[in-house]
Amino acid sequence: MKLFGNCYAGRRVLVTGHTGFKGSWLALWLTQLQAEVTGLALDPKTNPNHWDLLQPQVDDRRIDTRDFPAVLRVLEECRPEIVFHLAAQPLVRRSYKDPLETFSTNVMGAANLLEAVRLTNSVRAIVIITSDKVYENQEWPWGYRETDRLGGHDPYSASKSASEIVAESYRKSFFSAADAPLLATVRAGNVVGGGDWSEDRLIPDLVRAVKQGRPLEIRSPNATRPWQHVLECLSGYLMVGQKLLEQKREFASSWNFGPEHGDNRKVIEVLQAIKDNWSGFDWHVGTAPQLHEANLLYLDNAKAKTKLGWRPVWNLSDTLRATANWYQAFLDHALVETQSQLAQYITDAQRLGCVWVEN
Repeated sequence: MKLFGNCYAGRRVLVTGHTGFKGSWLALWLTQLQAEVTGLALDPKTNPNHWDLLQPQVDDRRIDTRDFPAVLRVLEECRPEIVFHLAAQPLVRRSYKDPLETFSTNVMGAANLLEAVRLTNSVRAIVIITSDKVYENQEWPWGYRETDRLGGHDPYSASKSASEIVAESYRKSFFSAADAPLLATVRAGNVVGGGDWSEDRLIPDLVRAVKQGRPLEIRSPNATRPWQHVLECLSGYLMVGQKLLEQKREFASSWNFGPEHGDNRKVIEVLQAIKDNWSGFDWHVGTAPQLHEANLLYLDNAKAKTKLGWRPVWNLSDTLRATANWYQAFLDHALVETQSQLAQYITDAQRLGCVWVEN
């Protein structure tokens, strides 16, 4: 099979945030696409963590994106052709505890990276990963489109919205010439999958509760989110990167990667569905006052489907089955099923006729 037109084979690729949940899945996939990958990130924040379990063949640089001289030095040394920027403080509740860390990491970290790109003539494409929470949430019962207003109530959402504005400023101010790098921003839904041990996220919290033999406490059982497997958004990021490397300027814009509308589900529905694949756990609703989080959040994926040709491969049942199987294999047998699940995802994408898979 030829994936993404073989455009990543032999390419020098920089992934920031490669030690995180999404970044480690992306780094592994890029190495399997035969890219020459450099990673720029802090140490993993949890033990266990997906990065240490995988240990893919990556030039591993432990750098804080808020350290501009260090970021610039890495770009000058590895001379990437494309950059995927995932490094971030990614947690809503943590952003309430430490808003300055959140703003400095998510806003100045993005600005430092883009400035380093501006000063490095090797880069042809930049994909900035933000969030589904960049939109000014109106609690609408329909999906947000890429043209909807940006905003943010909590520091995390606000910082990600601000990083979108920083990216747009660099695109217009410095990357508008014919020979300039092409820049896109990508926004994904509530991403789940094996290897996530982050705090205050539903699936990792459930895994910890199961391991400790206690019921899971949930905060907002009726909150609705666009749930999707990590590989779904990564396939979208890689498709956008391919178009930018092909110098197709019309793709240098913002993109939503979310599930089909029927897979936008309440937290309680997701837990009930997980029980179909992983019995033996229970939950209860906490009674403590909660910090503000959006109740309704949908993404409209029509632009990615019509203009990019992207489509989801796994529905919510497939996603939760794969996620439950990953954690069960790890907890029960110390097995890491990442590579086998990636292979299955690619096979399923081929069967569905996804445009990024060619025979």
